[in-house]
Amino acid sequence: MGDQFPEGERYFGLENFGNTCYCNSVLQALYFCVPFREQLLEYYSSHEIGADAEDNLLTCLADLFTQINLQKKKTGVIAPKRFVQRLKKQNELFRSYMHQDAHEFLNFLLNELVDILEKEDQAAKKEGGTSSPSEKTVNGPKNPQANGVQKEPLVTWVHKNFQGILTNETRCLRCETVTARDEAFFDLSLDIEQNSSITSCLKNFSSTETLNAEDKFFCDKCCSLQEAQKRMKIKKPPHILVIHLKRFKYIEQLGRYKKLSYRVVFPLELKLSNTVEDADSEYSLFAVVVHVGSGPNHGHYVSLVKSHNHWLFFDDENVEMIDESAVQTFFGSAQEYSSNTDHGYILFYESLCGNKS
Repeated sequence: MGDQFPEGERYFGLENFGNTCYCNSVLQALYFCVPFREQLLEYYSSHEIGADAEDNLLTCLADLFTQINLQKKKTGVIAPKRFVQRLKKQNELFRSYMHQDAHEFLNFLLNELVDILEKEDQAAKKEGGTSSPSEKTVNGPKNPQANGVQKEPLVTWVHKNFQGILTNETRCLRCETVTARDEAFFDLSLDIEQNSSITSCLKNFSSTETLNAEDKFFCDKCCSLQEAQKRMKIKKPPHILVIHLKRFKYIEQLGRYKKLSYRVVFPLELKLSNTVEDADSEYSLFAVVVHVGSGPNHGHYVSLVKSHNHWLFFDDENVEMIDESAVQTFFGSAQEYSSNTDHGYILFYESLCGNKS
C-alpha cells in the first residue's frame, strides 16, 4: 500500500478458518464503517476487559478491531480466531463448515451486540451506577409508570449507526382512515429484478399494494374487513444504510433455492428520494459484500471497501487496491448464464448529512 493512506489506517486480511469468508467479508465492511469502528474502539478502551471476564461477541469484536488498529505495520494478516470461536459457541447455525449466509450473520451480530449492551446497561443500573454505555432516548416518559412496566428503550451506539424507522401505512378505501405502524430496521431487504437499479428496487419496496379479496384489512373505524391500500415508507433514514439484495430465491418447481445473478446497478452516491417524506437523504457507498458463485449453497464471499477515497478488495487473507471503475463489475449479469458470478449482495452506504440524529 502506498502513501495515499493516512498514517493511522490499517489494512489487514483475515485468515479463513474453513468457510468463514461470510464472516470475514462482513467484518471488513464493519471495520471500514468508521463511526461504528470508533465506538467499538472506545468501548474497548473504556471497559477494562480482564483476562477472567466472560467472553462475548462484543468483547471479541472490540478486541479484534483494537488488535488491527494497534498493528505496527500498515498491512498484513490477522487471525480472528477468538471471534470465530465465540460465534460458533454462541450460535449453532454457524458451527458447521457449510456455506453460510453473510446477511444472516450480519443480522445476528448486530442484534447480539444490542442485547449485550442492553444487559450491561441493566447491570450498571442495578449497581446504582449511572454510567451507561449508551445515552437515553431524548423523548418518552421521564417517570416510569407505577407498576414499573413502562421502560424507556435504550438507544445504543449500534442503533445510532444502523437503525432506521419504516412506517407501514394502510388506508381503508371505505372510510379513508390511515393506520400507520412504525417498525425499526437495521437493514432493508430488497426484491430484485433483471437489469434494474437500487433506485428502482427502492421504488418497488415503497409501491402501493391493494389489499382485497382474501387479503382484506380489518379497519377499526369500520369495524369490518375492507379493501385497503398499503405501502411502506422510510420515516427515519439511518446514518448507515445497509441494503440486502435478495439474490437467493426459493423456486417452488425446483423445491430449492436458486441464486439470481441479475444485474442490479448500485450507485456510488444514492439519493433516498422516493421513500422519505422530507428532503432527499444522500448517501455514499463505502462497502460491498460480494457473493461469488453460481448457487446458494456453495461459493465464496469477498468485500470491496472504500477508505480515504480509494477502493480496496478484501478476499480473506488477501488485500489489494482496485480502481473505482472495477466496482461496476459486481453489479451482476445481464444474461442468465454468464461466466461472471461475482455479484453485489450487501451494500453499505453512509449518510452524507454527517449528523447522527
